[in-house]
Amino acid sequence: MILVDLMGGDHAPQSVIDGVRLFLHDDPTARVGLIGHPDVLAGPRHDMPAGRVELIPATEIIENEDQPALAVRRKRDSSIVVGMRRVAEGAADVFVSCGSTGALMTAGLFAFGRLPGVRRPALGGVFPNLARPDGNPWFMLDIGANVDATPDDLRSYAVIGSVYAALVMEIPNPRVGLLNVGVEEHKGSETYRKAYGLLGATTLNFAGNIEARELFSSPADVVVCDGFVGNILLKGLEGLVGGLAAGMRHELQGSFRGKIGGALAKPCLRRALGRLDYTAHGGAPLFGLAGPCIKCHGSSNAGAVRSGLRVARDFVASGALAAMSTALGEQAGAP
Repeated sequence: MILVDLMGGDHAPQSVIDGVRLFLHDDPTARVGLIGHPDVLAGPRHDMPAGRVELIPATEIIENEDQPALAVRRKRDSSIVVGMRRVAEGAADVFVSCGSTGALMTAGLFAFGRLPGVRRPALGGVFPNLARPDGNPWFMLDIGANVDATPDDLRSYAVIGSVYAALVMEIPNPRVGLLNVGVEEHKGSETYRKAYGLLGATTLNFAGNIEARELFSSPADVVVCDGFVGNILLKGLEGLVGGLAAGMRHELQGSFRGKIGGALAKPCLRRALGRLDYTAHGGAPLFGLAGPCIKCHGSSNAGAVRSGLRVARDFVASGALAAMSTALGEQAGAP
């Protein structure tokens, strides 16, 4: 069973309910538990398949403005804490939420603990690779959980990310790149120079340093960086995509010639922007936790929630969590 947080996210609960309904329509064998405030659970079932949905009340809500550690301790009947606890107790397979990242990470650490060798868990994100004719995306971590990563942290992220890319994204022998200010081995801060040496000593398919301008030209399948760099890059890309879309609309609507050209180019533009749409991927695990939790974007719509549920299903089915634990142990014991 997949547990879903109805109370987290900018458009909750309706977008979450609609996303669950779409997912259940796609997967006729899936079972879902909806965790939410009793007032929300008392609403209409939105055409949910009979016998495949369990309603689980949680009387408290953790808001984005709450201090994560304090909220997790005090709001023990919140949807986030209830979901994590039920997965830890074996009552469900995985927990999915669009809620507060800090609260999810804190509750996950309390409920599951860390994978062996992981000092601080990380967030991951899937990005489109516009240069690839096969359309396969690339994956980056950390995108915001740990802003003060050590060289050992970066090595752990590379190991975890490589397993995820191989088993869940189905990329054979994924190439791992270290995001840096130059491709030469000696570039970057001391942390990144040491991380380069650690990654070179692993059995991973290490592609060396890569620069940000190379990210969309297929140099690596897994990109590793600290959460400070990763979050700035993520927010910059989100702003750029939104700005490009708004700019194109303005130009194409500004004149008669633009409107004619826009009408002709509309199918191509829609496909191009569609490749940049985060809802195609939906979410990613909180990497480094010893239990399964999928974090979806806070502004997820129904399509993104559906995609996040697919990620949760595939993550559990792949056995990636156990494989990550094994791989971390092997790399830690390597000379």
